[in-house]
Amino acid sequence: MTTNQITIGNKRFYLHKAIANPDFRSKSVLVEDTWDYVQMWLKRKRKNKALFYWEQAREFYLATLELPDTSAPLTTYYCFLNAVKSLLSVRGRPITENHGVTGKSTSQRAHLSNEEVTFHKGGVLAGLCEYLGEVATGQTYTLNDIFYNLVFIHRAYNLTFSSRPELFIPINNPRYVKKIGSTEAWFTAEISDERYSNQHSINKLPIGYEQDTSPEYVDNDELTIRRRRFRWRHGKPNQSRSIQNLVNYHRRVRKYLFYINGASRLWYIKRGKGPEGIINRSSMTLTYAAMHRLSELARYDPMLLAKHLDSQHNWLLSEFIVTARSQFLDEISSEITGHEFMVPGRKSVS
Repeated sequence: MTTNQITIGNKRFYLHKAIANPDFRSKSVLVEDTWDYVQMWLKRKRKNKALFYWEQAREFYLATLELPDTSAPLTTYYCFLNAVKSLLSVRGRPITENHGVTGKSTSQRAHLSNEEVTFHKGGVLAGLCEYLGEVATGQTYTLNDIFYNLVFIHRAYNLTFSSRPELFIPINNPRYVKKIGSTEAWFTAEISDERYSNQHSINKLPIGYEQDTSPEYVDNDELTIRRRRFRWRHGKPNQSRSIQNLVNYHRRVRKYLFYINGASRLWYIKRGKGPEGIINRSSMTLTYAAMHRLSELARYDPMLLAKHLDSQHNWLLSEFIVTARSQFLDEISSEITGHEFMVPGRKSVS
């Protein structure tokens, strides 16, 4: 073996759910519902303003559970809005009353390509973009392309619009390793699904990713991939700097790596080349923007929203409205606390 997994003590370093401020040294939190955990975490940290926003978000979330799909986007969006405000407050970021996003319909015909969303330079969404290392300078996207770029509804999208190629490749065991006897370290993972473990898939990888040709992987049945390197130095004198190097590197890694919230860790790498419609943004900013547009329809044009929910993409739209809540909550909870959350009652990676 020429590499081993990065560790501090008994803690192995895997790919982390949090993008900007992951706490690699903490164990996964086993909890059914992150609302209570984050609330207690904010109280311990005495983040009163963030706590207020978090509790507001929870009230909107609970109200959403009682509503049909024609009304749920409105309260769901306000849940997201307040959750993002809680995050920005915790991280010392400015909060404005401007939402930072607007939408419009280019036609009364119920098609996702006719629903547009614009990211603005200021406002809550811009604050979230800045926190995650994205830019918000007036870009406009359709709901069709946004849904295409969300991994947690990608199966539903492909079943609805089968002519568009898949964007996400499943990966296993995503982790950070270092070369033995060297400070060279990198991210690595396996592509075990035989549909993707070939040269064609390697050609689709984002810039900076390549096949890992380390000797221990050459004869494996699985295709092993990695990203360009960073520096990791063992030992307590170097620990803080090495952790910061990893955090900075991890943020770049996560630009193309996404997960589906559920009973197990399901990670995917997003294609960097190929089809039109690829949006290089996090699922949080895209989910926030899409839910805002649906909330506008629920409030100002409910008949058009009803048309969407009675169209060929009705299942896709319903899947988004329902599953976006748990996905967004898990992601924002990880960003607020720096921790990862898993459902108890099963073996999990610590």
